[in-house]
Amino acid sequence: MKNKKIVVCTLGAALAGLALSSPVQAGRIDARQEHQRARIGSGVCSGALTRTEATRLTRRQRDLARDERLMRLDGLSLAERRVIERRQDRLSREISRQKHDAQRRPF
Repeated sequence: MKNKKIVVCTLGAALAGLALSSPVQAGRIDARQEHQRARIGSGVCSGALTRTEATRLTRRQRDLARDERLMRLDGLSLAERRVIERRQDRLSREISRQKHDAQRRPF
C-alpha cells in the first residue's frame, strides 16, 4: 500500500512538471496556478497537508480558476489581472502556512 502511494505521488509530480514545462504558452497566471496545484499535491503526498487542509486549498484554487475564466470572457484588464494575482498571492501564502504548520497527516 505504501509503495502504491509513492508511485502515485511520483507520477503526480512528474505530470505536474510536464504541465509547468511551457509557462510561456500557458501564460503567467495559468502557469502559477499549475505550480500551486503541484504544491498542494506534493503536500498531500508528503503528509504535510491533512485531508481537510488539502480540500480547502483545492476548493480555493478551483474557485480562483473559475473566476479567472469568467474574467477572460471579455478580456483581462490590468485591474482584473491584479485582482487575480493578489488572490494567487494570498493562496500561495496559505499553502505555505498549511504545509508548515504542526498538523501532519498520519500514514
